[in-house]
This record gives sequence, C-alpha cells and structure tokens, in this order.
Amino acid sequence: MAKVFDQISDDVQTFIRDQHVFFVATAPLNGHVNVSPKGMDCFRILSPNRVAYLDMTGSGNETSAHITENGRITFMFCAFKGEPNIVRLYGKGQTVLPGSAEWDSLIERFPEYVGMRQIITADIDRVSTSCGYAVPFFDYRGERETLIKYWRAKGNAEASVYQRKNNTASIDGLPTPLRDVQPEKETDS
Repeated sequence: MAKVFDQISDDVQTFIRDQHVFFVATAPLNGHVNVSPKGMDCFRILSPNRVAYLDMTGSGNETSAHITENGRITFMFCAFKGEPNIVRLYGKGQTVLPGSAEWDSLIERFPEYVGMRQIITADIDRVSTSCGYAVPFFDYRGERETLIKYWRAKGNAEASVYQRKNNTASIDGLPTPLRDVQPEKETDS
C-alpha cells in the first residue's frame, strides 16, 4: 500500500521514466485548483529531489501563476499498464523563462519544439506511492501531433503574441511571468 519517501528513489525514477503521461496540480491560496495532463517526453528528473518539465504554449498558464504566488506543486504518475502503481511528487515549483541562465542550462535536456513557453522546475520534499488498484488499463498508441503541428505552422512569433494575449493571468486573475520576446525577423524570400 502507500509509502512515503523524502526523495525520488531509483525504483521510482524508473517507474516515472516509463510513463507516457503525467498530471500537474497547483492551486492559488484562494481560487480554483488546476490539474493538467502532460505528455510529449517533456519530464526530467534532475536529481533525487529536483525535477523539471518543458511547458508548451497552451490555452492557459495556471501552473505558472499558482507557483509564482505560493510555490505549491504536485505531480502524479499512474501505471496504465503492468503492475498497478501511483506516484506523487510534492514540492515547491519555479517558472524558468527563455533567455535566463537557468533556461540555458536546462533546455538542452529537452526536445526543441516551436511554441515552448517555459520550463517548470520543482524541488521535491515528499514522494508517495499508492496502490493504483482502481486505475484502469490503457494502451499507449503514440503522441498526439496536434499541438506541435499547430505551433510549427504559426511560428514562435505567433506563439509569443498568443502568450501575451492569453497567458498573462490565471483564471483567478493572478499574474504569470512571461518572457519579453521580440517577434521573429521577417526574411526576404
């Protein structure tokens, strides 16, 4: 049944690396709880107590707003094949924006995508496992290409415009950190 650890053990690291999807949960001090599913090979374990994931431009930016306000973040991984298992990582998160020294040291660990918005890092202080007996089996068929194709067609300049228009505040009005991006230069063809 449930076990609690103060760091990500080798067994838990192996389990996490085998999962194709994970969930990120954050909440403001007052307001709506947010839970987001993530995929696309964007999660990295940096050390037994530090993780990061590459965050793409999307319809909202709740995670960044919430961790800027209070830092709280939880990641959940479920076994959808094989032995049942659930792993939760609890910690304090930070938003790392493109152009910062920390971005430059982290980005090489991730695939490069048009529409990359930020990297979310977290210092993990609690790791818990639970049975997962009620989690159903699902078959992994591959990654969806929709988001990648969308931003590839639009380009980074359009992603930046979208971020400034749609990702500057949470649904509860909390501000989000955004990079100051210059539009891509037009080239003569």
